[in-house]
Amino acid sequence: METKRKKITFVIGGSRSGKSRHALERASRYQQKAFIATALPIDEEMRERILRHQQERDASYTTLEAPYDLGAALLSIPPATEIAIVDCLTVWLGNLMYRYGNHLEEVKELKTFLAVLHHPPCPLILVSNEVGLGIIPPDPQTRRFRDEAGRLNQRVAELADEVIFVVSGLPLVIKPSSCSFSL
Repeated sequence: METKRKKITFVIGGSRSGKSRHALERASRYQQKAFIATALPIDEEMRERILRHQQERDASYTTLEAPYDLGAALLSIPPATEIAIVDCLTVWLGNLMYRYGNHLEEVKELKTFLAVLHHPPCPLILVSNEVGLGIIPPDPQTRRFRDEAGRLNQRVAELADEVIFVVSGLPLVIKPSSCSFSL
């Protein structure tokens, strides 16, 4: 008998749009929760951001640190976990680009993560930044990051059961589409 794949919710939005808060609100009704954090405390400003995010969640979360091997972290989630939040994919992608440079096509961690999404261990809420709506970055490295983030976001959105775009703290469900158009 085939088991049904666990639901994937993809929450995407700009910086400070409320996407992390929205993810936490969606997970709040569950008892057994995991939070997979991708940030590295590389400087004082990032340490402060990490601390603020930690203070936003209560003690009911099991926290896993996954700055590089996100797929392995997902596979190590405790079996009783009812829902897991990954925050955030763009920070994780930046970590991979810093470690491996611009050649992400063959990065094992990226391939493993995408493979795990085909059979996630529990329902997931994946958080990511939409970085393609702003100005065109002035340098090649930043343009490459923007392009890679856009490609990753497209792949995740394709695999997700639900995609929510958060703007100014307001969630807009864009998949499954809540409106129908006929031409």
